[in-house]
Amino acid sequence: MFSAVQVVKTYGFGETSVRALGQVSVGFESGRFTAIKGPSGSGKSTLMHCLAGLDTITSGQIWVGGTELSTLSDRDLTRPRRDRIGFIFQAFNLVPHLSALKNITLPLALTGRPHGPGLMDHLVGVPGIGGRLSHGSAELSGGQQQRVAIVRGLISRPAVVFADEPTGNLDSRSSDEVLSLLQSLTMDRGQTTVMVTHDGATAACAHRAVLLSDNRVVNDIPAPSVASVVAAMAGLRGASSPR
Repeated sequence: MFSAVQVVKTYGFGETSVRALGQVSVGFESGRFTAIKGPSGSGKSTLMHCLAGLDTITSGQIWVGGTELSTLSDRDLTRPRRDRIGFIFQAFNLVPHLSALKNITLPLALTGRPHGPGLMDHLVGVPGIGGRLSHGSAELSGGQQQRVAIVRGLISRPAVVFADEPTGNLDSRSSDEVLSLLQSLTMDRGQTTVMVTHDGATAACAHRAVLLSDNRVVNDIPAPSVASVVAAMAGLRGASSPR
């Protein structure tokens, strides 16, 4: 179980401070795929970064199993971030001088851990990168770089994977294939997957959609459909319209 309890995140001080998260409480179960959606500026990416230990919180608690991440120093956070958390960045964050294969296996090289039998073959079967493993990242298209970043985030078999717009640079067919990969690994490995997305159809691929607005959780949709996500978003726009 991965959870945030009454999490507040404020940037700055005094009159110029900005509250990015306002007492957010939400839990994520093992073996479940959750989409986080909301209007621009609602706190989606901030929540993800705080959950992953990439940003500190102002108050509240963040738990991974029985470990409270929010009390750990940056040094002590290194191990849980390395061993238990995977992150798929929207901006790829590939190492330019490394090949696609070395970028993928970098988390394993840093920890000295082998990958599971057959896992590499399964992951590099994602269309568009299987034949490009020896190429440097500069030789890959944006979509291919995105897929390399996705495989890298999954290769160490983390307990929880955070994905920030993982299909943002992919065409519809490749997006469907990547989402299917995330779905299957979530179910087969009991992995927790949390994905930020702006797209209603992408959110509908998850087991659950959590909606943020005004830096708070305002809706939690089990088994979301495109229609239910679109209706919930329309409700948010209606509630914020001037009367």
